[in-house]
Amino acid sequence: MTHPIVPDTEHRSLLARLPQLPRDLALLARFDRPIGWWLLFWPCVFAVWLAGAGPQPVLLGWLLLGSIAMRGAGCVYNDIVDADLDRQVTRTALRPVASGRVSKTLAWAWLVALCLVGLVVLLQLRFEAQAVALGSLALVAAYPFMKRITWWPQAWLGMVFTWGLLVGWTELRWDNWDALAAVYAGCICWVIGYDTIYALQDREDDAMVGIRSSALAMGSRVTAGIAAFYAGAVGLWGLGFWLYRGDPLALLALLPVAGHLAWQVATLDPADPDNPLARFRANRWAGALMAAACFVVGNA
Repeated sequence: MTHPIVPDTEHRSLLARLPQLPRDLALLARFDRPIGWWLLFWPCVFAVWLAGAGPQPVLLGWLLLGSIAMRGAGCVYNDIVDADLDRQVTRTALRPVASGRVSKTLAWAWLVALCLVGLVVLLQLRFEAQAVALGSLALVAAYPFMKRITWWPQAWLGMVFTWGLLVGWTELRWDNWDALAAVYAGCICWVIGYDTIYALQDREDDAMVGIRSSALAMGSRVTAGIAAFYAGAVGLWGLGFWLYRGDPLALLALLPVAGHLAWQVATLDPADPDNPLARFRANRWAGALMAAACFVVGNA
């Protein structure tokens, strides 16, 4: 029996051609939704291009592979931990582990396989960057439990999902920590903003089953809250650029990404079932614009 594809998948025609088990493993690792690994990868690009060592295509190729593998591993781990909760939420009830199509034993084996790909990527990095990358494991392991104990799991996700910034930076240089800290803090604000948009899809179900999120914490002020976090992101990125170069013209590089984030807020409609997902996915372009800004500031 062929089971339906989860509602928010992006590549239905491609997945529909796969036999059921490979399809379920692809869904489990979210290979059908590339927005996740784009959002994990972009902070790596920010660091590499801001570091001023040129395009670095080989390094970025490895970091892209690592982003795809480790985002997949994180999603598998999250689905194993959250299987009982996922069954109670309409959008996630069809996930392979929650629905019972993939056993937890097979899910753990798939998780190990993805982590082995991540290990291959890790071995391409210098020792300092390897140590920084491994430092994220405790944060990753704790993340699925944050929605049970805090109204702001998006803040924890912000630390996890932007860790590649620290890895990419330490691979190329070991200085300018003040500038890096400001950019990292800005990236955390960015993640809180866009993941709050994502969480708007599940507010009703989350409230019923006891899942906490920033979207619920902000209530009727959620749009203003997202705007505040996006403004904080741009402000902290600007501070990081200033600490790095001290050139007012460098701040102009942030205008395109600032405009894009403002567009997201201005066109966000929390009451429309499709609008929040579209605005969330638009952050792949926000990441691209911020990456371009980092290249200009780091290499001009």
